[in-house]
Amino acid sequence: MDLLGSLGILVRVAEVLSFSAVARERDVSQAAVARQISQLEEHFGVRLFHRTTRKISLTDDGQMLVVLARPILTGVEDMLTAVGRQSASPIGLVRVGLTGTAGRFLARRLPELLANHPGLKVELVVSDRIGDMIEDRLDLAMRAGEISDASLVVRHAGTMSRVAVAAPSYIEKHGEPSLPAELAQHTCIVHATRQNSDMWTFVTNEAAQQFRVSGGFLANDTSAVHLAARSGYGIAYLSLVDVFDDLRSGQLVRVLNNFPSPNIPLSLVYPSRRHLAPRTRVVLNFILEELREIRALLSADPGEVRDRKSDRSARVLSV
Repeated sequence: MDLLGSLGILVRVAEVLSFSAVARERDVSQAAVARQISQLEEHFGVRLFHRTTRKISLTDDGQMLVVLARPILTGVEDMLTAVGRQSASPIGLVRVGLTGTAGRFLARRLPELLANHPGLKVELVVSDRIGDMIEDRLDLAMRAGEISDASLVVRHAGTMSRVAVAAPSYIEKHGEPSLPAELAQHTCIVHATRQNSDMWTFVTNEAAQQFRVSGGFLANDTSAVHLAARSGYGIAYLSLVDVFDDLRSGQLVRVLNNFPSPNIPLSLVYPSRRHLAPRTRVVLNFILEELREIRALLSADPGEVRDRKSDRSARVLSV
């Protein structure tokens, strides 16, 4: 028995006191309506209506059941309305798992997305630990490297790379290296997160090589390294995502342009392709577009960059 459907019929019959009227409203036979009421009576073991040849009326048990059923039916209707809205528009919460670097990048951009979708909420779940998406209740996650989990849907978002950067004031005072080996003569800011953090990797002649650097400032926090570089202390080796806005504004400039770091695949993943909520799809497409903008600007011809971004240095944006 469809208990909710039968309760809906019971409430409507109680309102109009007519089996035939409810049958016409629902485009079913009067016998079908009567059968639903009979099934309810059998289910609860009580009589719900007094019936005569001319009219029907609720019993005390029927009246009690109608009173109890109304808020239940209203709640179900509210749930269907709310879920229906979310299935048609980006409303509700999206939990996005990502690293601190990606979190800082998105934190500067999410206000624009949220302003365009007032019913949307985005929670950034920042961690360098790659956990289970279902266990962590994540709707979407950004992952670096190859994805081996076949249960995840993978959207390739490009590659992640690191760049050597310095403040213009440092370059003016100390010059800039023309080869990675020349970093040994410069003050470098070491992001000390692992063993051999003072070994920076660059691609030279199609091969990746490591070069040792040194300096008086070491930190295990990306933001601290970033701020030290902006202050003009020395050269830092950071994710492009972290310093992209500073490169655009000219607060930092890229050095060793001709020697890229090895590229690491960057992907957005989610647990299932079925029933991807519009709110999740909107956030997914937004992140992909922001990453696409980085690639477009950094691969643009310097002349085009000057035309589009007159206040941005073509030297900064060329790769």
